Amino acid sequence: MHVSVIVVLLLNLVLPCLSQLSLPNPPSLPPNASSGAVPSLGGYPNRQWASLLGNLLYFYEAQRSGNLPTSNRVPWRNSSALDDGKDAGVDLSGGYYDAGDYIKATFPLSFTLMSICWGATDFGRGYDLANQTAYLDDMLRWGLDWLIKAHPNDDTLYVLVGDPDVDNDYWGGDQNIPTPRASFQINATKPGTDVAAGAAAAFAACSNLYRNKGFNNTFSGPATLANASYADVLLTHAKSLYSFAVNATGGRKIYQKSVPVIASSYGSSDYGDELAIAALLLSWATDSQDFHDQAAAHWTKYNLNEQDGVFNWDSKAPGVPILFTQVLQSSSSISGNLSEWQSIAEGYLDKIVGRRSPGRMTKDGLLYYNGDSDDASLNPALNAAMLLTRYAPYASSNDKRVAYLKFAQSQVDYTLGNNSMSAPYVVGVNPNSPSNPHSAAASGGNDASTIDTNPVNTAYVLYGAVIGGPDANDKFFDIRSDWPQTEVGLDYNAPLLALAAYNTMQTTVDPFYTSLKAGAYVKPAGFPCDAVFSQGCPSPKLSPGARVAMAIGITIVGLILIGLVAYWYYLGQKHKRNTF
Repeated sequence: MHVSVIVVLLLNLVLPCLSQLSLPNPPSLPPNASSGAVPSLGGYPNRQWASLLGNLLYFYEAQRSGNLPTSNRVPWRNSSALDDGKDAGVDLSGGYYDAGDYIKATFPLSFTLMSICWGATDFGRGYDLANQTAYLDDMLRWGLDWLIKAHPNDDTLYVLVGDPDVDNDYWGGDQNIPTPRASFQINATKPGTDVAAGAAAAFAACSNLYRNKGFNNTFSGPATLANASYADVLLTHAKSLYSFAVNATGGRKIYQKSVPVIASSYGSSDYGDELAIAALLLSWATDSQDFHDQAAAHWTKYNLNEQDGVFNWDSKAPGVPILFTQVLQSSSSISGNLSEWQSIAEGYLDKIVGRRSPGRMTKDGLLYYNGDSDDASLNPALNAAMLLTRYAPYASSNDKRVAYLKFAQSQVDYTLGNNSMSAPYVVGVNPNSPSNPHSAAASGGNDASTIDTNPVNTAYVLYGAVIGGPDANDKFFDIRSDWPQTEVGLDYNAPLLALAAYNTMQTTVDPFYTSLKAGAYVKPAGFPCDAVFSQGCPSPKLSPGARVAMAIGITIVGLILIGLVAYWYYLGQKHKRNTF
């Protein structure tokens, strides 16, 4: 047995002893949506931003799987899926349901944890000021402890629990989730480079947070949840998974080649970006020049500079130059070409701010990437805003710093109600918030065929859930079955968490939604045009060539008809002549 395997097993045994922060008593609970329409009249820290930050964290409790603790704050949730992993002889209970259904998927979970830990490292004071650090600790451990169980040895990582083809067809509460649930893994002979490296990145980023290892030149520093013992556990898993990703005997490959059932839900497009960001986070965690150089080599080998689109669970390359800048600015033991990484980072961000990126701006001002934004419009925009805000302290000029922060805030304001719908796209924070999130657990329904009408009103308020968002024309229809607009997801909340933490510590100005009047959101007439509804789609327009071809065709058909009519007339006249 490998020494690292023994270490992992021993650390798993002592994991329950690694105490976390005590949760508030009485617990912090989300206020009624009506409170989000009451201006705070300033003050520091701003209570409305603090409340939003708390709501965004609360959402993750509503997504919990497994045996819920006595500290559970979501009264309509129950312990569920307690036999997860039984088919494989392992305990995979716990963790988070990924979205509006009940599968548990490692790839997007890893990105979510990495993103939140990175954000809490940069803007940690916001959590402290909002008195939400204990809940941050609680939220992270619920995900990280499950991810530790999903990595029982060096060469095994469970990447999915629940078959999407089965679970996505189930619409009902958490007590009747179809069982038994299948567990899917990658291993030495059936590897998944991307998902293993992605999990390594999550463990490394969170190890840095728990070690209180912040960057220079940030707006604040890590949230105060330092725990060196827990950081050691996380770092051990990070190193093991990165080695697995790089050295698997089955070679390097995207993980759906080993686990095909995941392809339709969370298939990966490549693995170079995961390798680069994992190596770089490990470099910072261990002060290692070797890991830094490996990250730089991955960047070059996999042509990551060509990835100038969205930053999300499948595309991490845009964040890599920003992280290189932070590491090189902050480390005395790691050397690299800082100015080159700054130039690459600013080239990417300047294109966004200068309206020259692959994304375009909607009429109301949302950054929109055709394709990526079609199924969740807010997520690409909020992730861009998070990167802009994170990099702003490192900008090469004050003008750029101001421009980055201004653009980032415009995306936050749009999300929180500064749009033609007058809708803040976070459930439960304002009377104009969405009322029909695509969430089987919250809906109260039990029949997928009547998802929009049974019940008419959603049974439970899914406080703090960031939804998919409006369409490319800024229209939002608030239809429960319309998952591109109303579904919730672990990764949807992650960037707004970081941005809410930033605003909690930086401004006394309320979130935009406090200025909205109750009833300001009015559902538009008609239907959306997306993957669920076609009723709202305009009739397809023909290209100029097609219009010319159609005109020629119509002309030819017309001439034929005229000829036939003339011929029939001739035959009729001939018949008349022959009759007399």
